[in-house]
Amino acid sequence: MLQQIAKFGEEGTFAPEDLRILVAAFEAAWSRVQASGDPFSEPNYRDRAREILAKSIIQAAKHGERDERALSEGALLQLSKTNLRRPRPNSTSH
Repeated sequence: MLQQIAKFGEEGTFAPEDLRILVAAFEAAWSRVQASGDPFSEPNYRDRAREILAKSIIQAAKHGERDERALSEGALLQLSKTNLRRPRPNSTSH
């Protein structure tokens, strides 16, 4: 999660206690995805699914949400609305 916060340029936006809440919310959400056996946890979808969870948590936190459970549940809801597709292999014309 801290990598996603840095990736999206939000490093200075959150206090240390806020970061702890965001990381915990992300870990809780990701643990639920993995435990569910949902396709989002499969290697083809994992990075994108984790990015969606992180972005959702960051956005909600930027709007003032600090409840770990609400952040986690909101991120899972956002992920459930996502239509991820398997990445296409790079095809080259011969």
